[in-house]
Amino acid sequence: MAYAPSDTVLKKYADVLVNFALGGGKGIRKGDVVRLSAYEAAKPLFIAVHNAIIDAGGHVISNYGPDEEQGDKRRNMNYTRYFFEHAKPHQLDFFPRKYLRGLIDEIDHSVFIISEADPHVLKGVDARKIMRRGVAMKPFMDWRRKKENKGKFTWTVGLYGTPAMAREAGLSERAYWEQIIKACFLDKRDPIAAWKSVYKRLEHYRTKLNKLSPRIDRLHVRGRDADLWIRLGEKRAWLGGSGRNIPSFELFTSPDWRGTEGWIRFNQPLYRYGSKITGIELAFKGGRVVTSKARTNERLLKEMIATPGADKVGEFSLTDKRFSRITKFMADTLFDENVGGPEGNTHIALGMAYEDCYAGDVAKLTKKMSAALGYNDSSVHTDIVSTTRRTVTAHLKDGTERVIYENGVFTL
Repeated sequence: MAYAPSDTVLKKYADVLVNFALGGGKGIRKGDVVRLSAYEAAKPLFIAVHNAIIDAGGHVISNYGPDEEQGDKRRNMNYTRYFFEHAKPHQLDFFPRKYLRGLIDEIDHSVFIISEADPHVLKGVDARKIMRRGVAMKPFMDWRRKKENKGKFTWTVGLYGTPAMAREAGLSERAYWEQIIKACFLDKRDPIAAWKSVYKRLEHYRTKLNKLSPRIDRLHVRGRDADLWIRLGEKRAWLGGSGRNIPSFELFTSPDWRGTEGWIRFNQPLYRYGSKITGIELAFKGGRVVTSKARTNERLLKEMIATPGADKVGEFSLTDKRFSRITKFMADTLFDENVGGPEGNTHIALGMAYEDCYAGDVAKLTKKMSAALGYNDSSVHTDIVSTTRRTVTAHLKDGTERVIYENGVFTL
């Protein structure tokens, strides 16, 4: 039986996205301009968010499109797939500079609603074309990041569950939405108050991590499926609880990519570019991926890693199982990288680093400084997750050690 979230749930969801997630936990202000992006499947939430922006005194720039489905190829119902199958090199490389520069200058915030009508929509498409298009569009992300670093732009991402996504996760539509509702505190009378309470508790551990960070040389991630060393790097801060991504229970940093050594396997599948990659295993030497394996779609994984900068770590993240309300696999990175479960989760991201993990005035962080500190740069940022038991030990500069994460919880 088809399931649809109630108007009450949608209104609470929109309230959280607009009046909490944006603005770094403070919501938007009167006169702010918000770019709202969604596909047709998410229409109910799109309207709810649109109306919440208007009620808050903001302005909406809509980016609304048809669902992406493979459908009947004779009718060319999938415009993105058609593009990658038929676009010539000059079309793959096209970058609408004036339009996107104007868009970045105009907007103060961005909300993107995920709603996959077909999780396998780009299956079989030449991955090199997808990566090439991503490289062409990189200046847009660079401009956006630069504006964010100046404190003049915020963003958030939410999820609207579809029948296809529920099937992919092995859940009924109702069970899938129950996870969304619970994870986002939409079952609470005041979801925003619930989020603030959780972030206050997260802040306790974030503060401890940041106090310890200047003393940390390397982090050692150990488990039956990992023996990985990560160099934290100088002037590093841990982030989390800022409103980027709803839900978000993780604490993360962007390490010095040059100090990554060892190997790691991931027990969660990666949904990327309309395909599903499973059984991922990576080995690092000198900060770069030297071996990459996967049970399925290994070629896509390798093409992704071959993209400039995508063979280096851009993020290291830990989720404490005591905070996360996500208990099921959701077949979507937004939720799966924040799952709690028996062991919490650890994940890394290949590709672009978050420069706002700089423990200083990020607005003054130049490209040269960023590179010197080991912040990675790339057109991609790919989170890969594992929910198995891991121990993370901080090896301090004075030669001592301290376990910071074990059995799915922070131990600081």
